[in-house]
Amino acid sequence: MAMTSRERFSRMFAHTAADRVPILDSPWGTTLERWHREGMPAGANWQHYFDLDWAVGVGADNGPQFEQRTLEETDEYTVVETSWGAKLKNWKHIASTPDFIDFRIHSADAWREIKKRITPSRDRVNWAQLKKDYPTWRQAGAWVEANLWFGFDVTHSWMVGTERVLMALVEDPDWLVDMWNTQLDTHIALFEMMLAEGYTFDCVTWPDDLGYKGHTFMSPTMYRELLKPVHGRAIEWAHRRGMKARLHSCGDIRSLIGDFLDIGLDALNPLEVKAGVDTLDAKRRYGDKLVLHGGMNAVLWDRLDAMEQEIREKLPELKKNGGYIWATDHSIPDNVSLEDFRRIIAIVKDVGAY
Repeated sequence: MAMTSRERFSRMFAHTAADRVPILDSPWGTTLERWHREGMPAGANWQHYFDLDWAVGVGADNGPQFEQRTLEETDEYTVVETSWGAKLKNWKHIASTPDFIDFRIHSADAWREIKKRITPSRDRVNWAQLKKDYPTWRQAGAWVEANLWFGFDVTHSWMVGTERVLMALVEDPDWLVDMWNTQLDTHIALFEMMLAEGYTFDCVTWPDDLGYKGHTFMSPTMYRELLKPVHGRAIEWAHRRGMKARLHSCGDIRSLIGDFLDIGLDALNPLEVKAGVDTLDAKRRYGDKLVLHGGMNAVLWDRLDAMEQEIREKLPELKKNGGYIWATDHSIPDNVSLEDFRRIIAIVKDVGAY
């Protein structure tokens, strides 16, 4: 008998077998557009359409709540100002990271003024969505996650600017630590409001890309001094509230995995092969303590025979004793047709069965 998504994920976090490995990847917006052109019904939930696992993320607004404005729009792109005061350019028909133009948080002094706008309040939670959808999620056996938004990655990329943050790591680290703690404290307060209303979560998850190809953005020593205590507080809160903790951290983060385990991290994604992470080695070293999520080389999406070989070589080892969630090490690009994706998922379900 088929398990629910929540049952599958729970088995993986308990490091025991399920009916099959859970499948949790993400397509680009342009990929979904292609699949709709190729026959996926309009309005269809793509996870349901392919009979994949259903993981639902719940967020809240932990920012300064600047007015979100469209500053310019053409047929090809939009230029917007976000609620964090960042001006960015988004292309409409191309899947890419935005082009960041400017930031309101450009110094520690600017942050101190903007920080005054960040106060936990009930209007920062989408209560109407929770009331409407939460019963359906639970009845359907979805895996429900609390989405946190804090740390190095979101600060440099969405709030302050990469060069400015990298310089501040050396010249003014207290400013960054204060930002990270404020982001986390605000989100914890908002999720505590939800928990008090009876809404529960299976896991907390957050993105904090700490690596690039062959290295990390900061040294392990700097991570231990500045960011590790903040990560640790998030995990401690999650565990105290009966939730697991999953970190998304792209790049070569091998030098930090021991630190992640020290603070009790339960799951790590995406295990980026092209950055130097060996998924099978990670399974041998950490598979009894850490749920591995991802680790299939996304570069192979346009070479399906090679992707199939990757799955057949890696998945039998990765699924042993639970502790594995299938995904590529990035996402699903728009060079993947509807039928090609269907073929790969069928292989994953077959090889990933227990």
